[in-house]
Amino acid sequence: MTESRTTGEYLQDLASASSAPGGGSAAALAAALGASLCSMAANLTLGKKKYIAVEADMHRIISRCASLQAEFLRLSDADAEAFLPLSRIYALPKDTPGYAELFAQASIQACSAVCGILDCCCETVQLLEETLEKCSRLLISDVACGAALCRAAMECAALNIYINTRSIRSSPEAARIEEKTETILKEYLPRAERMLSSVTEALRGNTNA
Repeated sequence: MTESRTTGEYLQDLASASSAPGGGSAAALAAALGASLCSMAANLTLGKKKYIAVEADMHRIISRCASLQAEFLRLSDADAEAFLPLSRIYALPKDTPGYAELFAQASIQACSAVCGILDCCCETVQLLEETLEKCSRLLISDVACGAALCRAAMECAALNIYINTRSIRSSPEAARIEEKTETILKEYLPRAERMLSSVTEALRGNTNA
């Protein structure tokens, strides 16, 4: 989603009959929102006397979140671009010479941006965890919302990987991508869920987040 395109324009493109942007691009946008909420919580913690000891940490978190926001937006566009070669392969007759090789190459390429989204989500979850631990208690719901968005982004990114690798699982590269995806999900989905659950319980008066 480029800066020159408004949110409304992007949503119109996403809702259109075009195959790109699609789920992977939307996953990147969700993750960007998660990183933005993390930055918001850190920004609003700055200047509070009670949290003076963590000001340096908040500044660092804000800086990293800004980089991640920009990267997620780049990946949102990159995902749409990465799918285009595969969409052209789908339009070819399956008896086209070299079709299988072309299809496998395009399928791997279509995974490139969503793999990047997953990688960036890992760091975003780490920053959200640190922010939740150190930020003003008035902002824990915003951090938890960021965690929920990152969780959704990871799940969506994985779905977009699996739909591109399912037909080429004999490929070593596809197997490597799936293995890495599953490793990330196994570690980071529960971490995001723990933040969401702990804040929910705290806000309902059962625990302290």
